[in-house]
Amino acid sequence: MRRVTFDLDVLRSFVTGMELGSFAKAADRLGRSTSAVSAQLKKLEEQAATPIFRKSGRGLALTEAGETMLGYARRLIELNDEAASAIHDVELEGWVRLGLQEDFGEAVLPDVLGRFARAHPKVKIEARIARSYELAERVTSGNLDIALAWHSGETLPYSEHVADVQMRWIGPAKRIATSLRNGEPLPLVALEAPCLLRTVATETLDRAGLSWRMAFSSPSLGGIWAAVAAGLGLTIRTDIGLPASVSAMTPEIAGLPALPKMTLFLHRKDAEPEPVVARLAEILLQAARQALPDNTRTNENGLRDVA
Repeated sequence: MRRVTFDLDVLRSFVTGMELGSFAKAADRLGRSTSAVSAQLKKLEEQAATPIFRKSGRGLALTEAGETMLGYARRLIELNDEAASAIHDVELEGWVRLGLQEDFGEAVLPDVLGRFARAHPKVKIEARIARSYELAERVTSGNLDIALAWHSGETLPYSEHVADVQMRWIGPAKRIATSLRNGEPLPLVALEAPCLLRTVATETLDRAGLSWRMAFSSPSLGGIWAAVAAGLGLTIRTDIGLPASVSAMTPEIAGLPALPKMTLFLHRKDAEPEPVVARLAEILLQAARQALPDNTRTNENGLRDVA
């Protein structure tokens, strides 16, 4: 079997296009023409010696080999970037204050801290897990350098749109019947007020003309998962970081109203952050995009488009 050495520039275009849901957007971000990116994708299939993409409606989707390639491509790009940072920024020192919404604590933080610490062992990181409104306030007041948070209604001057993520009704992994069928108030499980998702849940039910009751309230997400798993009620979150004890429900099947999407932002304290902050923000964005549900990175037709 012949040995193949994959082109890292090609893999970067591939990964960027998949994360953005569009290779035309990837070309723009990477400073390449769409024709150049198309040529790179063709080269990738030639190097792989197997189809990476397949026809799907009016667009393209990944083959099974393409899904496998995507996972390895991400790892290769991460290792390459980690090595480059370790060599060129070996003397990078400082202190970074990072904020994360609780959903991303377990799903994103370990990967971010591990990658950053290996490349920049002299940098100290202070991480804070909090609700979106608190994170926005701390960035505004200068108490956090960067924060990954849901849009809380407040517009910050230095924020980057990451994605619009679908909210989901969440129930126990072992299905239980909701009270909607009996005309009884739907039991809700939510974080203590003020809570952005708590408000979304109650307002959505009110608009649908469905009665509800607050069956359980907790100051922590761990408490929410325990209550939902025990069958005390339903909650709303995204598909990100769901424990095995709970699962997303299909609204139509459960007789529940459709939920809106939530906008995810990366907030920065400064327009031009210090190099140490900028590097951590870059790694955080990469990890956050990888944690997003697959349908968040698709185009309007549910298909990934290719330049």
